[in-house]
Amino acid sequence: MNWAHFYLVCFLVGFGLSALSFLAGSIHLHVPHLHVHGVHVPRGFSSSGGAELPWLNFGTIAAFLAWFGGIGYVLERYYSVWFLAALFFAILSGLAAASVVFWFLAKVLLSREAPLNQADYDMLGVLGRLSLPIRQGGTGELIYSQQGTRRVAGARSDDGFAIPKGAEVIVTRYEKGIAYVRPWIDPADELEHKTV
Repeated sequence: MNWAHFYLVCFLVGFGLSALSFLAGSIHLHVPHLHVHGVHVPRGFSSSGGAELPWLNFGTIAAFLAWFGGIGYVLERYYSVWFLAALFFAILSGLAAASVVFWFLAKVLLSREAPLNQADYDMLGVLGRLSLPIRQGGTGELIYSQQGTRRVAGARSDDGFAIPKGAEVIVTRYEKGIAYVRPWIDPADELEHKTV
């Protein structure tokens, strides 16, 4: 096996892996994750507190192999460049291609990724309005906003009394999909009534 054949094999493997990942993504084929033990993966880039993307990943490996093999094959086969110069330019082009793929993954595809924080979805203390009244001992409907999205939940009165439609309420506890609420009184209004 000479250098041209080595580069050609690298190109075919890299191009094949890239095509396989494209086709698998196009038909929404999910393959199990491959865990390699004993291999240290260098720390990568974390996008705005999100999950960290390692420098060495499937996309960067496939891009490196395809460009390394393609440039190396062309230089070795058609230009008869000295093998060390061809190796240098092949490695340089592979690293450049892997860097472009990594940048695209980190800045474009994963730019809005962020880890979920349980506190962001905690119902305790949420303010909302009743769209359906709560009868004494009954269940109504609460409309509230959380993480910039309008949401709806079943609601019951925390003390068992009726609460009219349109009343502003605060969630005191949340159990089995039901928000237990009480009417919300703004502390500033309460202070104003006491001073008058």
